Amino acid sequence: MGIERRDLVLAGTYLALAAPALIAREARGEGVGEKLKEVVTGKKGDEVSPPEDLMREHGVLDRVLLVYEAGISKFSSNDDFDPGLIAQSAEVIRDFINNYHEKSEEEHVFPRFEKAGKMVDLVETLRRQHAAGRKLTQTIISLAPSNRANAEHRAQLVSSISAFVTMYRPHAAREDTELFPKLKSIVSSNEYDSMAEEFERQEHQLFGADGFNRFVGQVAELERKMGISDLNQFTPR
Repeated sequence: MGIERRDLVLAGTYLALAAPALIAREARGEGVGEKLKEVVTGKKGDEVSPPEDLMREHGVLDRVLLVYEAGISKFSSNDDFDPGLIAQSAEVIRDFINNYHEKSEEEHVFPRFEKAGKMVDLVETLRRQHAAGRKLTQTIISLAPSNRANAEHRAQLVSSISAFVTMYRPHAAREDTELFPKLKSIVSSNEYDSMAEEFERQEHQLFGADGFNRFVGQVAELERKMGISDLNQFTPR
């Protein structure tokens, strides 16, 4: 659709009034593009939409799944490694995915699709999988410390990790490609913007202003300790 005439007039007025200050900022290397965007759209440059927010959180999930898969491989080859890495990975899943990300979906995303009568069957399946995922996470946390001494626990642990990975690969993919892209079409623009604000508020309330980056850092450290931090190792030779 492009920028409306009203927005162009607003931007022009802003530039006329603020040009001296903007020129000074540009000279200091601060740039003016994001500020202009904020004036035209009413949004700050670093704001992300609700689907973008949820999808980047799926990125954290995907990286933990890689750690889980590396753990399964080590179990299969009888490599001796710190089982605490599995427990720590499951704690990230519990705290950031089960108790925050999925609750955001259950409280703010799923009800809107149900109210609109859209993709109801998919939402019902996603809800069931959330419940199953929480049970698997608790099982993984409880079994990880004892897997070295108890062969039965090790088998149950590997089975639980495998089940978690198997379920969440398609789960996240369906949300990213089918559910989230349609969210904007079933809510008003004001409701859409308020969801983004609510996601940010909840994240800051639970984890602080830098919570997302903190979890990314935790997962990166788990990758390093598990021996999968070098992205190039996944490149076919």
